[in-house]
Amino acid sequence: MTLISIAMIFPLVFTIRGSFRRREKALEHLSEFRGTIKALDYFFRSNKSLSDESKIEVNQLLIQVSNNLMKQLKSNSTHTEELDKNIDEVYDFVERNGDAISGKSKEKIFKLMKDLHETIENVHAINVHRTPISLKAYCLIFIYIFPFIYAPAIINRVGPEQNVWITYFIVIFSQFILISLYNIQNQLEYPFDDKGLDDIQLDNFKIDR
Repeated sequence: MTLISIAMIFPLVFTIRGSFRRREKALEHLSEFRGTIKALDYFFRSNKSLSDESKIEVNQLLIQVSNNLMKQLKSNSTHTEELDKNIDEVYDFVERNGDAISGKSKEKIFKLMKDLHETIENVHAINVHRTPISLKAYCLIFIYIFPFIYAPAIINRVGPEQNVWITYFIVIFSQFILISLYNIQNQLEYPFDDKGLDDIQLDNFKIDR
């Protein structure tokens, strides 16, 4: 039983802890994302040389970046072509309006865009690279074979003359606990899809929430 505990409980707890840490890091990066994209929006709005039409245009571009990131996370997609295109459009806007944006302002904008890229890439990496599949499969296999190993141990402990329902109850209850822990880990593994009670509320991190 000690070997079973080492082979199954330790990896299961390890994967739950790893999933929870990734969820917390995702919240941190999403907060940085919203702070950065709002700072960009304020920077463009405060530029008196830009026309009102240009300010509306760049605001819509930033909203597209925000919405497409949330859409990508909710769908668990690994494709970033559309999101990259939206960010490139912000860069093109800066280049097209070079007369209204000074060189010093461009440096500040590009620094904010660098921070924006970093937060997007960090969140994307968390979304794509999860708990190793081999480790999850390893835990699941041991959960399935656990009753066949645990039942004889319980019978030996309580004695074969005792009511068989005692053994059934102990084994089923233990299996229920293990399956519940595995399901909790599996839900934490996908914190962006809005299918679990503990999923991240992505709409709270949009620029236009």
